[in-house]
Amino acid sequence: MSTIHPSLLTRKIVHIDMDAFYAAVEIKDNPNLKNKPLVIGDITHTRSVVCTASYEARQFGVHSAMSCHHAKQRCPQAIFVPPRFERYKEISTHIHEIFARFTEKIEPLSLDEAYLDVTDLPEYATQIAKQIQHTIFQELNLSCSAGVAPNKLIAKIASDYKKPAGLTVVPPQKVLAFMQHLKVGKLHGVGKVTEQRLHQLHIYLCEDLWNFSPDTLKAHFSERSSAWLTQYAQGIDERPVCVDRVRKSCGCEDTFEEDISSLSILADKLKQLCEKNMHRLNAKRVNGRTVTLKIKYHDFTSITRSLTLDHSVRDVNELFELALTLLQEKTQAGVIPVRLIGVSVSALMDNT
Repeated sequence: MSTIHPSLLTRKIVHIDMDAFYAAVEIKDNPNLKNKPLVIGDITHTRSVVCTASYEARQFGVHSAMSCHHAKQRCPQAIFVPPRFERYKEISTHIHEIFARFTEKIEPLSLDEAYLDVTDLPEYATQIAKQIQHTIFQELNLSCSAGVAPNKLIAKIASDYKKPAGLTVVPPQKVLAFMQHLKVGKLHGVGKVTEQRLHQLHIYLCEDLWNFSPDTLKAHFSERSSAWLTQYAQGIDERPVCVDRVRKSCGCEDTFEEDISSLSILADKLKQLCEKNMHRLNAKRVNGRTVTLKIKYHDFTSITRSLTLDHSVRDVNELFELALTLLQEKTQAGVIPVRLIGVSVSALMDNT
C-alpha cells in the first residue's frame, strides 16, 4: 500500500464548495442576520422542509431536508426565511464566472459547488484555490471551502474537512494516510443502505477494505460495486472533470382518465410516481438536488414548481415529502381539477 498509484500523479483537481450557501446569501443581503441561527425554509407551511441552515442553527441539530416544524422544536430561537432561488442563481452565476477566470475545465455540480481541473496551469493548485477563495470573498463577501487533491473523489471529501472557509490539501504521497481512517460512509456513492451492509461485514473505515477478500466482497455486492468500493477506499478515482456535463433530469408522469379534484388521491398518485422515479434513479446510479413537480389542470394549463436542496435526494420518502410540499403549497390542486401529474429530479450526478 506504500506505492503511489499512477493515476494520482496525472491530475490536479480543486473542489470548491460554498459555505451554507443559501443562508450566506440571505446574510449578505441582510447583515442583521449575521451570527444568528438562520434557517432557509417557509415556517408558515406545516409541511415545508429546511433547504439549508446557518452554522449557528446547525449547532442545534438543524439540517437540510428536516421539516421546518422539527427545526423549530430543536432551535426555538431560529429565524426562518423563505428561499429565494432566483437570487441564489444570480449569485451562483457570478461565482462560476470567477471560476472561469482561472480555468475552462469546470464541472458544475450545483449552484454552489464545482470541480476545477487545473492540471495544465503553471501555478500550484493550492495557490489557485486560495486565489479563488479570496476573489469570491472580495467580490461577493461570501466564504467557500476548498479541497485540493489528485482526483475528484478526494478533492470533494477534502473540501468538507475544515468548513467554513477551510482549505485542505491532499498531495499524492498523502492519499493513503488521508483515506486510512476515513469512514466508508464518506465515499462517493455510498448511501445509508450500502454503509449498513458494509458495517454488517465489520467494514467501518476505508482501511478495513484494503485487505478485505475481493471474493467475499463480491458475495455481498455486485462485481462493479465491489470494484469501485475497493478503488475508492484506496483513494483511486480516474473520473475526469466533465466540462460538457449535460445536466439532464429523470422523471415520470401520469395522465388520468378522469380529472382528479381530491388532494389525497393526487398525493397517492404522486407517491407512486416518486417510487417509480427513485427506482429509475437507482437503476441509472444517479441522484440529484432539484425536485420538480409538474401539474396539468383540466383546462390543459401546465405549471411546474421546483425545489433545490444543498444535498442530493437519495431516499424515496424524502423525494415524496418534497414533491408533496410543492403540490400542497405551490399549486391549486384540490381546488382546480388535475388531469396530469409528474415528478422529476434534476441537477444529476453519478452515484457510482
